[in-house]
Amino acid sequence: MLSESAAEALGARVFGYVTGDPGRLLRFMESAGLSPDALRQAANGPELVAGLLDHVVADEELLLACASALEVPPERITQAWRRLGPPDPDEFGA
Repeated sequence: MLSESAAEALGARVFGYVTGDPGRLLRFMESAGLSPDALRQAANGPELVAGLLDHVVADEELLLACASALEVPPERITQAWRRLGPPDPDEFGA
């Protein structure tokens, strides 16, 4: 499992990949219901990176393309998503 700092660093790289292409960025904004102003306001928050990772992991084609571009196994991105996302419902009360 990735450390939190490693997950955050990978999340930042994924953020750069998605925001580096207007089409990918627009698809993320539309799926998240974010306006350009809301995106700017959320840009420094950890929730944005977690939501972005959620978006990437939910789309296998995007996940594979991102992993290839970043030269990391797709599983690393999934690990970052698990580390930075909300807790698994099975872990509540554990």
